[in-house]
Amino acid sequence: MSSPTSPAHPTLQVSCLCAEWCGTCKDYQAQFASLQQVFPQVAFQWIDIEDEAELVDPIEVDNFPTILIARQGQARFFGSITPHLETLRRLIQAHLEEDGAGTHPDGAVQALAARLLRRPS
Repeated sequence: MSSPTSPAHPTLQVSCLCAEWCGTCKDYQAQFASLQQVFPQVAFQWIDIEDEAELVDPIEVDNFPTILIARQGQARFFGSITPHLETLRRLIQAHLEEDGAGTHPDGAVQALAARLLRRPS
């Protein structure tokens, strides 16, 4: 089950791809959600890759947590990170400060970012 939290006009969209059975994900979910207070201009989504397999397919997520950061439906970052709040905070801040940063080169990741942008809140 996903739990999106989004401002009216988000600067960035940050999605965490995890799994219900993953202990690391369970521990990380509250930390991930707490960043909405720090970055109110960012939309956050928690995506369970098994409950929402059709949304994530064909992407294989092997490591948790895996983060997707997109701006206007264009993926800027996709990868697993260490499950520490400060790591994600710095990553989000860096993407907020980048203006014309390039997009992620993987077409499947770009397609996922576009699907997440169109996804109802």
